[in-house]
Amino acid sequence: MGCYTLDCRVTAPVALQEAFEFFQNPSNLARITPPWLRLRITSPQPVEMKLGAVITYKIRWLGLRLSWKTVITEYEPPFLFVDEQAAGPYRLWRHRHTFRPGIEGTVVADHVDYVLPFGLAGRIVHRLLVRRQLEHIFAFRRQALGSIWSGATLRAAK
Repeated sequence: MGCYTLDCRVTAPVALQEAFEFFQNPSNLARITPPWLRLRITSPQPVEMKLGAVITYKIRWLGLRLSWKTVITEYEPPFLFVDEQAAGPYRLWRHRHTFRPGIEGTVVADHVDYVLPFGLAGRIVHRLLVRRQLEHIFAFRRQALGSIWSGATLRAAK
């Protein structure tokens, strides 16, 4: 099936509750997503974050306009939430966001399990393009968060 994972961690120089509140607000996703994706939240605002919440987006990838719908399948403030794709470009997308106090702020960790469609062709596209793009998206996110949170430079957490 070709299930892939992506793990990223950063230490945010803010309190646990502040970090969680920032990430649970879908409006902030556009602020930490590279502009070339042209991410737009299409759900009626504000979205009440809770178990079962549905969030819809539009993105642009390689010139294609794609719709994406996620559902919050786990929600334990201020420590974690999980969004899973209900409809969109992946065969599977499960993104677990966790938050824990750290020495220098809050450790924000992302664990993504994902599967591309199209079998062998999907695996080739993953190797040539998708993996690098996802890594770039998360690197951009770390940079954007540093700018948002007092101009700090966020470092990858260990």
